[in-house]
Amino acid sequence: MLAGLAVQSAGAGIGVFVGCLIGLSIRKRGGKSEGLIGGSVVLTSTVAGVLGLISMMVFTYLSGGMR
Repeated sequence: MLAGLAVQSAGAGIGVFVGCLIGLSIRKRGGKSEGLIGGSVVLTSTVAGVLGLISMMVFTYLSGGMR
């Protein structure tokens, strides 16, 4: 069941990761690096992507998407 939820929600997690990666990369090039976890764009984007994946898994489970 958990694997099924992860597969159904993977698109949201990947989308959040790629969006954050692009946005934070542009922001860091502009000299604004505050707010990054460990000063790393990749690490911050990964954490955001995982949180997006988990959130989407919860929403899918609560909406009855796993039948």
